[in-house]
Amino acid sequence: MAKPGCEQDHCGDILIPYPFGMGKSCYKDEWFSISCSHSFDPPKPILSKLNLEVLSIEMDRFQKSVMVNSPIYSNCENGEVEVTSSPWQSRDLWGSPFLYSLHNDLVGVGCHNVLLRDRNEEIMAGCASTCDKSITTKGCLYGINCCLTRLQEDLDFYSLSTTASSSERGDPDCTYAFLAYNYNNVSNVTTIVRDAKYAPLLISWLIPEQVDPQNCVDDTVYTSRGNYPNYRCACNWAEEGNPYLAHGCQVVRECANCRWGCDGRYNSSTYKYDFYCSTKNKSKALILGCSISGGLLLLLIFSFGLYKVVRKQLDIRVKKRFFKRNGGLLLQQQISSDKIAFEKTKIFTSDELEKATDNFNKNRILGQGGQGTVYKGMLNDGRIVAVKKSKIVDENQLEHFINEIVILSQINHRNVVGILGCCLETEVPLLVYEFISNGTLFQLIHDQNSEFPLSWEMRLRIALEVSGALSYLHSACSIPIYHRDIKSTNILLDDKYKAKVSDFGTSRSISIDQTHLTTIVQGTFGYLDPEYFQSSQFTEKSDVYSFGVVLVELLTGQKPISSTRSPEEKSLATHFILSLQESRLFDILDARVVKEGRKEDIMTFAKLAGRCLNLNGRKRPTMKEVTTEIDNIRVSALHLNVDQNFQENACVVTEITEFLDMDDTSTSRGSCLDDTKESSFDVQPLLFNTL
Repeated sequence: MAKPGCEQDHCGDILIPYPFGMGKSCYKDEWFSISCSHSFDPPKPILSKLNLEVLSIEMDRFQKSVMVNSPIYSNCENGEVEVTSSPWQSRDLWGSPFLYSLHNDLVGVGCHNVLLRDRNEEIMAGCASTCDKSITTKGCLYGINCCLTRLQEDLDFYSLSTTASSSERGDPDCTYAFLAYNYNNVSNVTTIVRDAKYAPLLISWLIPEQVDPQNCVDDTVYTSRGNYPNYRCACNWAEEGNPYLAHGCQVVRECANCRWGCDGRYNSSTYKYDFYCSTKNKSKALILGCSISGGLLLLLIFSFGLYKVVRKQLDIRVKKRFFKRNGGLLLQQQISSDKIAFEKTKIFTSDELEKATDNFNKNRILGQGGQGTVYKGMLNDGRIVAVKKSKIVDENQLEHFINEIVILSQINHRNVVGILGCCLETEVPLLVYEFISNGTLFQLIHDQNSEFPLSWEMRLRIALEVSGALSYLHSACSIPIYHRDIKSTNILLDDKYKAKVSDFGTSRSISIDQTHLTTIVQGTFGYLDPEYFQSSQFTEKSDVYSFGVVLVELLTGQKPISSTRSPEEKSLATHFILSLQESRLFDILDARVVKEGRKEDIMTFAKLAGRCLNLNGRKRPTMKEVTTEIDNIRVSALHLNVDQNFQENACVVTEITEFLDMDDTSTSRGSCLDDTKESSFDVQPLLFNTL
């Protein structure tokens, strides 16, 4: 039915229901305006803004569409081929309530290939045909002289182009390309198209706002190019009218005064229900009511099942869109050429990681940083993992995330955190690492406790492990890798307090003949190489500078940036260099370092750190040289400990021997002297323990 007050509801033989209309104020908006052209017999309705002839308007419960006559595009003019013709382009429906329906077919006629692209030049559909002009009766499904393929989603824009097939090159012929509805069973397509200018095209129409809450439900249309709000409206059982009009649905006249309810029977000839009042008694009406309730219950169960199926399909489409947006194609491109990386990088599903982290429970958070939050989780096979949930939603920043996966998948070193895989089908990307249980080196240095003190030997070992990992990245990998963000918070400690270098989001692989990277300056203040900050050229010596700051942290137990120091010494690196130059190094060292370390070893370690912090990058040692020097210091310290233990054990043996030679069992006091202290002990209990 048309809008009340609008008398004209037909143009020729075609019904024009609201929201379409003819005449001022008879349509919803200008897009739904219909003009009736009386220059034809019978008159033809024209969709005014799109200037398309309307063949029919569908308003059943599920299909809201307009069938229009759409031009058939050709590269011919008066039977002659225009060799220089540009791609044929359709009308742009952007901003309108219309979409080219996915129920249309892409049809190509002639010996050629036809492609359909969206506004971003992305190919959405295509088909190819072969030539045999002796066959004219086959449909396009056979691919002879014409081809056909079904669209996969609704479109708001398309452009068509054709290329001649190999058999036609050098002997061009007229080619045709168009969208059309239900052409898969049409025979003699080649003959029909050569004589026609138009083909029927199905256009879906949408209503973006709710009209009547009782008759309209949200039925948003999801496409890869965006979501289109739409309200699907339909009158209820035993109602008639137009659901897109306010209060447009009314009880059918036959049921208006029924006492025991209304019944109906579908009439296949009129495609409508014939309604009538029920003549059954009240008890039968009750049985009927129960039957209807049971039917509605079954319908509800069926609808719920259908909803679950549709929802699952939507979830799959959403996950595919997230996978593409989160750089899945870029990751595949990066690791496809590296077999080892491909095998090591597992693609987890979102369901697996949600289950592993208890739906990313806040109680599972291990830490938070600038690039994301890390959760503790347990996989189905019992492995404990760390799941990094990125904060990145900007597609332009996804390169850092993909870069971390590619870098870590190429590394196999005991002191580099291992990556197990990733998940790209969620709104933000997820990384899965091996779980490192004892926090960061920063926490160990600056939050020390008496139960587990950070000894001098531990500091040397951790420094050696980290320098060894960086030396491996710089010189032992098949492709050198610069970490670009070395700091104590990016050095993790496992259950045996062994160091693991982590966070490769800003790392870069370089070719062997490269000496530096020219990049936007990135890093952490306090660790950032001043030379890199000034020139934007990152070299392997920039990693050496950052590691030098970590060495100073291990020596002094102080933070890289501190407001308690004087402004000129706010940076720990500057504070350390000045102390070294002014011979007041031991004033800033950690008390345990001074107590446990030998002065010669401490000075050698400090001078190495000073060389790493040289403002001239060329004068800094390589990570391989740093590793060698730390190893020498550690070997020297270990030898010293062995010598001391040996002297103490020798003293114990001497005292026990003297005790055994005594005539009585009185307690003997023994003493052993080394170059630093006197060690006294009670021999008798020690003897009993030894026995």
